Amino acid sequence: MFHKILIANRGEIACRVIDTARSLGVRTVAVWSDADREARHVAMADEAVHIGGPAPRDSYLRGDAIIRAALETGAEAIHPGYGFLSENPDFVDAVTAAGLVFIGPSAEAIRKMGLKDAAKALMAEAGVPVVPGYHGENQDPAHLAAEADRIGYPVLIKAVAGGGGKGMRLVERAGDFPAALQSAQGEAATAFGNPAVLIEKYISRPRHIEVQVFGDGQQAVHLFERDCSLQRRHQKVIEEAPAPGMTAEMRAAMGAAAVRAAEAIGYAGAGTVEFIVDASNGLRPDGFWFMEMNTRLQVEHPVTEAVTGVDLVEWQLRVASGEPLPARQEDLRITGHAFEARLYAEDVPAGFLPATGTLAHLRFPDHARIETGVRAGDTISPWYDPMIAKVVTHGATRAIALRALESALTDTEVAGSVTNLDFLIALTRHQGFAQGEVDTGLIARDLQSLIEAAEPDPAARALAVLGLAGLDDPQRRGGITLWQPLRRTIAWEGGEAVIEVPGPGAARVTLDGNTHQIAWQGGRWWVDDRPRRYRIVNHGAGTSVFGGRSLTLVPLDPLARGGKETGGGLTLSPMPGLVKAIFVEAGQEVAAGAPLAILEAMKMEHTLTAARDGKVAEVLARAGDQVEAGAALIRLEEEVPT
Repeated sequence: MFHKILIANRGEIACRVIDTARSLGVRTVAVWSDADREARHVAMADEAVHIGGPAPRDSYLRGDAIIRAALETGAEAIHPGYGFLSENPDFVDAVTAAGLVFIGPSAEAIRKMGLKDAAKALMAEAGVPVVPGYHGENQDPAHLAAEADRIGYPVLIKAVAGGGGKGMRLVERAGDFPAALQSAQGEAATAFGNPAVLIEKYISRPRHIEVQVFGDGQQAVHLFERDCSLQRRHQKVIEEAPAPGMTAEMRAAMGAAAVRAAEAIGYAGAGTVEFIVDASNGLRPDGFWFMEMNTRLQVEHPVTEAVTGVDLVEWQLRVASGEPLPARQEDLRITGHAFEARLYAEDVPAGFLPATGTLAHLRFPDHARIETGVRAGDTISPWYDPMIAKVVTHGATRAIALRALESALTDTEVAGSVTNLDFLIALTRHQGFAQGEVDTGLIARDLQSLIEAAEPDPAARALAVLGLAGLDDPQRRGGITLWQPLRRTIAWEGGEAVIEVPGPGAARVTLDGNTHQIAWQGGRWWVDDRPRRYRIVNHGAGTSVFGGRSLTLVPLDPLARGGKETGGGLTLSPMPGLVKAIFVEAGQEVAAGAPLAILEAMKMEHTLTAARDGKVAEVLARAGDQVEAGAALIRLEEEVPT
């Protein structure tokens, strides 16, 4: 076994590798870019080496810098994780030339599977089923159009060097082929530097089922299948193992085909053989075809680990260090069912656009396996994939595992960036998905209902107002302090409410014309005489309520609102801070824009000004007071109607 390895990656996969390495007594070296100086994987590793700027080309794609870091720290091997350099054969050659071990397949195996057309030709020779199509070198538009006619519409144009849906076009009629071809070739040239395409028969009700393989360079085994059909824009969202509806006959056929694929290229390490499956008439042994092989560890590998009890990273380290395959095919079994959901910082209604932001609050449940590379306070950078975590659950049956996933996602708390969390929860509750009716078009067909914004729960909103007012600590029994009035107006971006505190441990919140009675009893919140399974969390981005559909109220921007008056003539503190000065007194006339007070917060002084002309009725704070967000500072007399 190795004494020390370097991990040529970042984020959750780097942390995942570190966990297993530590359990085996293997020391680890992390690499980091300028954007990742304080990252979780850097903190976890035994050593860390700076390799460049935040852009991947300046850091995580710099093979020379990574190899130099490994040599300088005395690492014996390099684990590539996934993405970046993990499937770059030139990097593998350079690692080997430097006298280091690459924890993965050979450069030759990666090259053989690197181009989709060549890989499919190789698989056909090895007896692996291949989708009817054209994978030749002739890229003349007229020739490609003739091949599409031969295959029969609909057809799929795909970049031979592609991935992630780039350079891919669906064509349903011959008349649309020329424009689609030109578009696909142009996108492929931009994304991959190679405009070549292949053409395949389009499967009308496809499922994406992949088989986990593991080889030692001579022999291979398979660790059964994963279903990755739940996708949006060719990107996986929720994966599961085993595939719903899988029969023993088809599992044996797919597993054998995957092993043939791995052994045909002398594969060593963990890899995945991906198949496209025609689900229009159920799963049949003659209805699956080779799509591609990923010559690395997959993002979704935890679901295979959950149902087989195998640590695939441990296997990687053991085989790369010279051990034989840790198990025979007959030793491997499936136990139960597992799901993985990918939690991303992304704006789902805006088309799944990646998002950034600082994770002001982050909390995961204890009853799920969490793979993450971030912590509360970390920033989701625009430089890298915006994944926050993978949430993995396992149960005796598919139904149990799915309910566990719904529960784990519901109990996940994240604030500071928009996320796909509510979208994931909606998927776990989708009737068709729950029944195992999955295919790659499910999300697209039902997208509107899945992303449709539900009406905010009035009880959750009332509790969020309580938190925004700083009255959410049950130990304070209502949180009343001497300077606070019994009735206050609380404002936030997009709304305001009136809160009253009639006594210890109780409050009334009037919101959108309705008054809600709130109490803390028996260790939980009660709203309108009903117990609620909600948690109120105040954080740097505002106040959130978790335990159902997540809800966050964001305080008004103090620089944008100054000392804006709210209902009742009150000027409120826009954030927690120290009152540095009060410029007015009761009975004093003030003009709109006149300074009322100075608040020191976030190491800056903010001048609060009058929102209108009027007379000061009451000064509710003094210089030197430490106040909470939403605290009333100045009250003007009510305006007299004219």
